[in-house]
Amino acid sequence: MRHFILMIVLGLSLSMTAVAEQKKQLGNWDVHYIAFPAPLLTPEIATQYKLQRSKYNAIINISVLDKNTQQAQKVAISGIAKDLQGRQHALQFSEVAEGEAVYYLAQLPFRHEQRFSFTISIVSGNQSQQLTFDQTFYVD
Repeated sequence: MRHFILMIVLGLSLSMTAVAEQKKQLGNWDVHYIAFPAPLLTPEIATQYKLQRSKYNAIINISVLDKNTQQAQKVAISGIAKDLQGRQHALQFSEVAEGEAVYYLAQLPFRHEQRFSFTISIVSGNQSQQLTFDQTFYVD
């Protein structure tokens, strides 16, 4: 995960697009999430995680940590991205585990200045939470 995050930070520092990781506390979890244009990934990282680097693709990255221990949690995760016209795009998340780190990646196609409302369902055992956020994507 450190390698992945390092590549994102490096990509962000070279980009004019402002993107920031965000966190919400949901129940017993700290949920970290970030959505960014796929070209910010290096070709090597995109290949490693089978992600398409296109200026018309976004990457959604979510990690779930226990709020007390900060240990990564393996969860069932699904989501929908809804645009302003009401079109819904199902998000297909893949789990990535690197050492003790666990995170979930999905891709989303977009057009310039397209805004999405995300609804992400996170389930583990008897705990179920919903993460919501909005994001506008721009084509560089």
